[in-house]
Amino acid sequence: MKWAWKIGRYAGIDVYIHATFWLLIGWIALSHILQGDPLGQTLAGIAFILALFACVVLHEFGHALTARRYGIKTRDITLLPIGGVARLERMPDQPIQELWVALAGPAVNVVIAALLFAFLTLTNALEPLERLSIASGSFVERLLVVNVTLVLFNMLPAFPMDGGRVVRALLAMRMDYTRATQIAAALGQAMAFLFGFVGLFTNPFLIFIALFVWIGAAQEASMVQMKTALGGIPVHRTMLTDFRTLTPRDSLARAVELILAGSQHDFPVTEDDTLVGILTRDKLLAALSQFDRATPVAEVMQREFTTVDYGEMLDLALRKLEECACQTLAVTRHGQLVGLVTKDNIGEFLMIQSALRQAEERGVRPLARLNA
Repeated sequence: MKWAWKIGRYAGIDVYIHATFWLLIGWIALSHILQGDPLGQTLAGIAFILALFACVVLHEFGHALTARRYGIKTRDITLLPIGGVARLERMPDQPIQELWVALAGPAVNVVIAALLFAFLTLTNALEPLERLSIASGSFVERLLVVNVTLVLFNMLPAFPMDGGRVVRALLAMRMDYTRATQIAAALGQAMAFLFGFVGLFTNPFLIFIALFVWIGAAQEASMVQMKTALGGIPVHRTMLTDFRTLTPRDSLARAVELILAGSQHDFPVTEDDTLVGILTRDKLLAALSQFDRATPVAEVMQREFTTVDYGEMLDLALRKLEECACQTLAVTRHGQLVGLVTKDNIGEFLMIQSALRQAEERGVRPLARLNA
């Protein structure tokens, strides 16, 4: 994610903090200063926010480590002002797996709240809730209340939040996954509308949450529909066959020429008809800022890359594109490079298929079905 800085790594997962997070810290500090609070109270307010987001990080690790049990890696965890985001390489294949992954995050907050409650009980430090506020009262007890709030809020059935994913998983146990996603997304957008309406009259922060839920639900539903539409269609029916390649000895200047001459962004690097690397546009741009244009491609190309077989299905190719966080996959047949598949040409294929279906519905006979 752009404008994010790495602050640590645990269990092989990088943790980032987004630039906008510092706006929240600045707002907290400014609020205390404008109220005339002493420096100690201002620092305590900032410390409370940091402790709260430490709990959020643990919440996201709950998701990530549970997903790892099912063979799903987590790219990273990023802290935002509205919470944390754990980017899984893919969603679990089975509804029961998604259920446990979704519940794992709130379960971490339940454990934290239980430990804090036990500490307050043993130390006889529990105070009546009416004595607490956002900025005053027992630090530990406020943290306890916030963790309970996180559990309740995250379990609201507002897909793609945790509660919405629980709803989708439960529905998917009884019906088609795509239909379950559509119902969960519709429920999530209804909740988003409610958040936005309430936020207009109470807390404007709810409006930002409403936008996040609305957009996230729509994107998730669209992605599931896309995967369903691609099922059963082999890669070779949609792969790009008109493409250019480079050799390890070609210069960066040659790669620049090819990019400017056409619309291809990523280039397979071959030697003796064998695929040995991939030069992506991002790698090329980074190299141009550091090396001479005469530098051989071999020095900057990716030697570790993902491929897809000629006969594999498009939904698998799309999953591989998501897992490798790349834009292009090389298509091989018997170990030989025969084409490329990109997110763009998959999207174009779906648009053409949709146009052909609309033509058939109007009684117009298309020249050919692409997946015939």
